[in-house]
Amino acid sequence: MKKMINRRRIWRPLPILALVLFLNFSVGEGIDHLPFRVQTEVAHQALNPTFAWFHPRTAAIPGYGEKGKPAVIMTLQKHLKVSDFYSGLYYMRTDDLGKTWTDPIEVPELAWTYEPDGTTVSVADVTPGWHEKTGKLLGIGIKVRYDRNGKQLTEKPRARDANYTLFDPAKNTWTPWQAIAGIPEENGKFFSVNPGCTQWLVKPNGNILLPIYFRGPGGGDYSVTVLECSFDGVRLSYLKHGTEMTVEGGRGLVEPSLAFYKDTYYLTLRNNDAAYVSRSQDGLNWEEIRPWKFDDGTALGSYNTQAHWLVHSDGLFLSYTRKGANNDHIARNRAPLFLAQVHPEELYVIRATEQVLMPERGVMLGNFGAASITKDESWVTDAEFMIGNEPHPRGANGTLWNARVIWGKENKLVF
Repeated sequence: MKKMINRRRIWRPLPILALVLFLNFSVGEGIDHLPFRVQTEVAHQALNPTFAWFHPRTAAIPGYGEKGKPAVIMTLQKHLKVSDFYSGLYYMRTDDLGKTWTDPIEVPELAWTYEPDGTTVSVADVTPGWHEKTGKLLGIGIKVRYDRNGKQLTEKPRARDANYTLFDPAKNTWTPWQAIAGIPEENGKFFSVNPGCTQWLVKPNGNILLPIYFRGPGGGDYSVTVLECSFDGVRLSYLKHGTEMTVEGGRGLVEPSLAFYKDTYYLTLRNNDAAYVSRSQDGLNWEEIRPWKFDDGTALGSYNTQAHWLVHSDGLFLSYTRKGANNDHIARNRAPLFLAQVHPEELYVIRATEQVLMPERGVMLGNFGAASITKDESWVTDAEFMIGNEPHPRGANGTLWNARVIWGKENKLVF
């Protein structure tokens, strides 16, 4: 394996964020709390007047790190001041489980491309994941088109489309972006196909379950479904899709994330006004959605922001932002970032288990990733959204956080 470049020592963990004790008590009806502690570290830090690092998400590659441990790839992009205007893809890498990271590395194969009329094409909202059967890491996101001022152009079929890249850890190479093959109804309901900021899963047979949000040429509210796709190590191809779900207003449903826990699939869904959840036995046919709530029946308070899962062999967890945390001064209440255990039968968040993953320091969080890394740790990654040269008075300074969720029991789902 090629030696990595630009390796540097990260900052030490912030002590006040690492002093979370293991707790062990019974919560909810018939489930035990899985104890965990949080150690939040700085993976990278940058203040720049032209961009902010955005959408950092990790995936572990078994056996490619030091001493047989996993290497971890973090994909990320530059937010270029205009709303939803992104650079090509960058990545960071650690071979020592986050003790040191490379600086962000630009991938030439994944840089902007241009249409004949000068329209810029990029791929945004990328989530990486490991495909064990083929030994490849996939990065899946949304192809987007921009005019010269960074405004998104959506007038053509599949102007927003499902794209993927492959990373070969043995060769340390990336492939150029390509579209998922075979998605039907390009001029119909799948006019716009968006696997953006979504957690996806690999089935035992190697097929991929990929949540997307989509809509037709008339615009309006988005709907959500899950695609089942085949993957042979090179080509990712549509096979079928499941239940189509939406709500009226608030853009419908967007940015779905998928989890599998104890023979059941779970889907968390974003709407402008609330967050929703559903459940399925096969990952395709879904129950009626319901709003996320705490175990006391009150609304979770998460809205117009991503939520993502962490799955342990002994517990299901949701990461989210919410109202009611002395954070009304933050746009969309998007900081701090929380983690709490979910009751898998009742589909509520158990308030007593809630812990802060990343602090509120005056700016937004909420464009983040969550992934299992080792038997002992899962990681949640996010970056403070600020563009400029000066830190925020409340402390934000363009930090890219890595919150280690350190489990009280080994996660038997990680090998």
